[in-house]
Amino acid sequence: METTTLQDKIAIILAKSLDKAIDYATYKKMLQGLVDNNSNSGLEKTEALANYTQLNNKRMKRWDKTLKFPDGYLQSLPKVEKQLIWLVITESWCGDAAPSIPVISKVAEAVDNLELQLVFRDENPELMDQFLTNGSKSIPKLIMLDKATNKVLGTWGPRSTKPTAMVKSQKENYGLLTAEFKQDLQVFYNKDKGEDVFKDLRNLLLTLE
Repeated sequence: METTTLQDKIAIILAKSLDKAIDYATYKKMLQGLVDNNSNSGLEKTEALANYTQLNNKRMKRWDKTLKFPDGYLQSLPKVEKQLIWLVITESWCGDAAPSIPVISKVAEAVDNLELQLVFRDENPELMDQFLTNGSKSIPKLIMLDKATNKVLGTWGPRSTKPTAMVKSQKENYGLLTAEFKQDLQVFYNKDKGEDVFKDLRNLLLTLE
């Protein structure tokens, strides 16, 4: 009798989620549709989450239009020999997804053999449960996969290095993330212009060498 390993189980879960995955262009269209209907993705539908969806939609459009990396950044990305998928778990209302996913998309476009796909967290609970962050269903979460085998080659998220340190310090000092602190995070993202996310993603790709 054959036994199913944890790796096999995760590969099966990933295959099911990939069947429901969408590309970035489709994701943006879905967000716009949610905005048009004053709604949000996920199991819970609230006015607050719908408002966050509208805000994120505006932020992503601005990021897509204005995001430019310094000279030499894209050229510094490593060459990728095998076919990869970056599978990102997200939701329309996620404040950390809005500034991160446009950067992820730009990097994926710049790297040969790298495909970006996105899935919604609440529609893929088994997947999310395999990629928790300190026991939490934190998003966005990027899973780097070998396209041929669905083998997990690395992960990233829910935030890049500097915001992760900011959140850690905030929780240690105050116990929770206040509305004011979340605004401070957005200020950081705007000033940083995607550089911290970019550097993390480059380092993720470098682990393949």
